[in-house]
Amino acid sequence: MKQPLRKDLEPVATSFIVKELVESHFDPNWHFHPHYQLFLVEEGTGTRFIGDSIKPFGPGDLVFLGPNLPHLWRSDQAYFDKHSGLITRGIVVYFADDFLGSDFFDKQEMLPLRQLLTHARQGLEWTGATRSYVEAALRAMTKQTGSFDRVISLLVLLNALSHAPDYRYLTSPGYTNTVKPTETDRMQLVHDYVLGHFPDNLSLETVADLAGMTPPAFCRYFKARANKTFSEFVSEVRIGHACKLLLNGKLSVTQISFESGFRTLSNFNRQFKEITGQTPSSYVKTYRHL
Repeated sequence: MKQPLRKDLEPVATSFIVKELVESHFDPNWHFHPHYQLFLVEEGTGTRFIGDSIKPFGPGDLVFLGPNLPHLWRSDQAYFDKHSGLITRGIVVYFADDFLGSDFFDKQEMLPLRQLLTHARQGLEWTGATRSYVEAALRAMTKQTGSFDRVISLLVLLNALSHAPDYRYLTSPGYTNTVKPTETDRMQLVHDYVLGHFPDNLSLETVADLAGMTPPAFCRYFKARANKTFSEFVSEVRIGHACKLLLNGKLSVTQISFESGFRTLSNFNRQFKEITGQTPSSYVKTYRHL
């Protein structure tokens, strides 16, 4: 059965939701919902898709998303093996923009929080000291039994995030979600196919046929919804995989380039620099110190 792209949370009595996620893999569906979402990965690796952003994720990955921003944490293929013994763990907070009343964030004292919520519509991630602080705060929040205490803890946490300087936007400026809730999971099919075949020589004709379109129509459709061409999407998936292999440190750069679907080392180095802004060696030095 085809799943809709839009997800709505089940009604709950509390003003917001804090959940600990423990599964064999994260939700593999490309989706969006009308809630803000703060998500911390505690265990698991894979590729994170948010709007038009594609990046690898691992333990400590922390993002804050605004309403209706499409997203997917796609666990590495090993997590879908029932006999692997691998699990994913995370903590997620969901809340609506009016969870404390329709005009709560309009008050003068709430200006920093209101600005944070506005920025979250583009997607935010944090590193360094802020990420460590939020990890501890979220874990403490999951252990709180009183609803009032949780509300205060969430406001304190959002206030800290609104003043934290070590953040980055995730989507490109001007990105908007053009996927309609009534559309089928055509984009999901494309995501799944590319993630399962990116090391191979991907055929545009094959993917277009999978989506039920001619190649020119598919190219127009994909760019309108992903804010990038299909070939750019494939390159970013491949480079995202290469980033994970580089940080793992078990393969040479040449081996990684072939494992990620590149046929020449020169092409791999060129596209890696275009997408990450760094060479493979400088990327490793940067991210191993975060």
